[in-house]
Amino acid sequence: MYEHKTTKPIADASGTARTALTLLFLAYALSITDRMILSVLFEPIRLEFDVSDTQMGLLGGLSFALFYATLGIPIARLADQKSRRLIILFSLGVFSLMTAMSGLATGFLMLFLLRVGVGVGEAGINPASQSIIADYYPKERRGTAMSILAVGAPCGMIGGFLVGGAVSELYGWRAALIAVGLPGLLLAVAMFLLLREPERGGSDSTADEVESIEPGIKNTAVYMFSTPAIRQLLFATTITAMGSYGASTWLPAFFVRTHDLSQGQVGMLMALLFGGLGAVGTLVSGKLFDVLSRKGMARGVWMIAIVQIAVTPLSIVAYQAGSLSVAIALLVLPAFAGNFFLGPSLALIQTLSPVSMRSVAAAIKMFCLNLVGLSLGPFFVGFVSDLLKSGFDDRSLPIALSILTATSFWSAYHFWLCGRALNAAET
Repeated sequence: MYEHKTTKPIADASGTARTALTLLFLAYALSITDRMILSVLFEPIRLEFDVSDTQMGLLGGLSFALFYATLGIPIARLADQKSRRLIILFSLGVFSLMTAMSGLATGFLMLFLLRVGVGVGEAGINPASQSIIADYYPKERRGTAMSILAVGAPCGMIGGFLVGGAVSELYGWRAALIAVGLPGLLLAVAMFLLLREPERGGSDSTADEVESIEPGIKNTAVYMFSTPAIRQLLFATTITAMGSYGASTWLPAFFVRTHDLSQGQVGMLMALLFGGLGAVGTLVSGKLFDVLSRKGMARGVWMIAIVQIAVTPLSIVAYQAGSLSVAIALLVLPAFAGNFFLGPSLALIQTLSPVSMRSVAAAIKMFCLNLVGLSLGPFFVGFVSDLLKSGFDDRSLPIALSILTATSFWSAYHFWLCGRALNAAET
């Protein structure tokens, strides 16, 4: 299934490639900052607009994810045909402007619609970025390169939590949104001057084309879901994202309600715990995946499954702990391993997909992660929290978080199936 057809030169993974990876990392980090800052602002927004946990769950998930997920696919199809560089520049400008304008919202509905605008802008960033990186770095180094890109997620969380917590506490939640939105416009100027478009498939010594398949949204989707390894990877990462997005969106509110922390304290804690440790874990996972995959990619995928099974019970117990110090201690390993799946899964999609389908393949993966994971994760926690509030009062949110976290056992099963499919394809 993965036969190589034509010979191509390996792209130079220095100079221009490093510049591109750095710029794309910064764009991804800012997109996560603009996305995640809302979670640390949940309480003041909820109190000002007098809305429920369910409504805030929709604001934190569906408002962003609906258009982010659906528009990502047609934009990615355009990226497989046109300039990925220009698509990224335009997307970066739009989501940065929408984030800054969110600080001017006069009501919940207006804020909801502006967050939709953030999702529309961010839809063009990830698929085009992953396709560019895949064209700069060969598959032997792609896991590490994609993990460097993926470090933008925890780094973006650091920025969102620190700026959101500190600025909101001093000047209010509106100023915090404006503060994280404006830097993206400056980065767009830098990317216009420095980012270069690579040759498509230029990093592959042989082009991974499947000649009988014409590129396109429908054909790419059929190819992905008919390929066992990719199909199981989509199930695994979608379920993982649902738990990850749900937890990261509601954890600041959890620490405020359960452990009486201030917004500034929550921002610092989330930045250090989930941002700092998450960044290190993301890099480690990419390196481990590349090393283990030298003897077969299945080993790298099974590593993710084992890690998820090992850390999930710690998170569940942490949400029920009455002591802040105990909760933090129990969350150290889950925070470190929270993004273990991200870099390797990005690399796998690019490696297993034909060159002409890479942007659309990345978008389909992001569609599954975000339409299901980002939409349902935060909403599920808010809905269950509201449902349990009459019987459990302040314990309803920790219980809802624990229930969602348990889905990691389900995602680990699909990672194991993905590894089994890769092992069968490679032998």
